[in-house]
Amino acid sequence: MPFQSQKAKLQLSAEDREQLERFSKSRTEKHAKVVRAQMLLAYTDGKSISAISRQLNESRSKVDRCLRKALSLGWENALKDLPRSGRPRRISDEATSWVVDLACRKPKDLDYARELWTYRSLAKHIREHALEAGFPELKRAGKGLIHLILDRHDLRPHKIRYYLEQRDPNFELKKAQILVVYKEVALLNESKHPESRQMTTLCVDEKPNLQALGTVRADHPPEPGKQRQWGRDAQYKRLGTVSVLAGIDLHTGEVLSIIRERHRSREFIELLKLVDLNYPEEWKIRLIMDNHSSHKSKETQEYLQTRPNRFELVFTPTHGSWLNLVECFFSKMTRSFLRGLRVKTREELRQRLEKYFDELNSDPVVFRWKYQLDDVTV
Repeated sequence: MPFQSQKAKLQLSAEDREQLERFSKSRTEKHAKVVRAQMLLAYTDGKSISAISRQLNESRSKVDRCLRKALSLGWENALKDLPRSGRPRRISDEATSWVVDLACRKPKDLDYARELWTYRSLAKHIREHALEAGFPELKRAGKGLIHLILDRHDLRPHKIRYYLEQRDPNFELKKAQILVVYKEVALLNESKHPESRQMTTLCVDEKPNLQALGTVRADHPPEPGKQRQWGRDAQYKRLGTVSVLAGIDLHTGEVLSIIRERHRSREFIELLKLVDLNYPEEWKIRLIMDNHSSHKSKETQEYLQTRPNRFELVFTPTHGSWLNLVECFFSKMTRSFLRGLRVKTREELRQRLEKYFDELNSDPVVFRWKYQLDDVTV
């Protein structure tokens, strides 16, 4: 029933009007809510339904419905969509459970070649088998419906999330040993006389197979008004690989490194000899490293026997190499130095890596472990 010429007034307090004005100017609220707020404000300002309709470019019936709702239910309810009965459900709970069960199985278990479902392939399977499964309402199911069902159950059968099973039964014990070492290093570094120490601790690891990549054509430099960044041909040349073996001193931040074509026991022993020469003869050298075969090989053991009581080895637990601070160093090197690096030869890559380490050692940064360190007592 349309409004009569004699319209009832919409009573608004100063606070109500302030809220409506805020809604009417909002850029984050739904568009329908903003428009309805504008309708109510215009109505309280004395404008007619026709004038409001023309002003907001909305139909007269829409303005009429909004005002009736405000006068009967209050202006807050006028801004909302009232609940409606909607279309009756077409998909039964049993049919939904069947879809979810299929999504939680691998296609190969149903005699398909693929490993994971896509929404399209799952929908196709459901359409083909809906009748025999007793769910005729799914015989025309599309990938949109399947996506909706799975989304309600928070399922993503087309994705893989990797996890790492803890296979070292002594993981917590070995982790605690590593943290104790880091705590001792922190206390020594914070002591009043750190220079009086008679030992050092290094985190050691390899970064293998760094590719020497060369450009096919010359890079184009940035030019004001033309291009904001370097231009580079997407093609590149592979010029070989090198491996970096490095240890970072947790007291000074110095990096001791060698760069070789391979990373066998022979190269690891070279690094040990470099470390040995870098510290006073009477010092104990403690090394934190992972369980790489070269760290425990027969050749390495034979070398260590020639330097009795010189080295103390602390191994990270299996699949716990993240406990080694040198991983943070290599990550930083990858992001700040190796990213985008192009060379003309493998030898140039080696030289630039050596220069990079020299630059770091000219102004060393001490890496500090913080995770769970406050819980450690020594």
